[in-house]
Amino acid sequence: MNPFRSHMDLALAEARAAALRGEVPVGAVVIGPGGQVVARAGNRTRELSDPTAHAEVLAIRAACAALGSERLSGHDLYVTLEPCPMCAAAISAARIARLYYGAADPKSGGVAQGPRVFSHAQCHHVPDVYDGIGAAEAGALLTGFFAGRRGA
Repeated sequence: MNPFRSHMDLALAEARAAALRGEVPVGAVVIGPGGQVVARAGNRTRELSDPTAHAEVLAIRAACAALGSERLSGHDLYVTLEPCPMCAAAISAARIARLYYGAADPKSGGVAQGPRVFSHAQCHHVPDVYDGIGAAEAGALLTGFFAGRRGA
């Protein structure tokens, strides 16, 4: 059995790339059961004119396409920001085994904040959740991005 290795550095790289595109800096990476990178993505809502083009959704879509399956059982998802309710529902539907996220999202989060999607009886699959992985760097990226937008 392999010891735990965080892949948050790859998600943070995707978040930085999203910021350079003018997108909210959120990145996500899907890791297979053997520790291999299956898919990675950053937010592309503006670029694609698609409100569902969050990093998590794009990474899940790419991983499912690569594997030819709508299920990602045994896979891990690393994301720089607490997933919103839409993304939490997609994580559940994809049967992600473990979710690792960085910064908490008190305004729009759907895991530990707000609706807490995984705690509902209607949620058919609940991943193991680990928060605070790379939270300081993820938070700094977001704070810097929004401060720049406000001209501060």
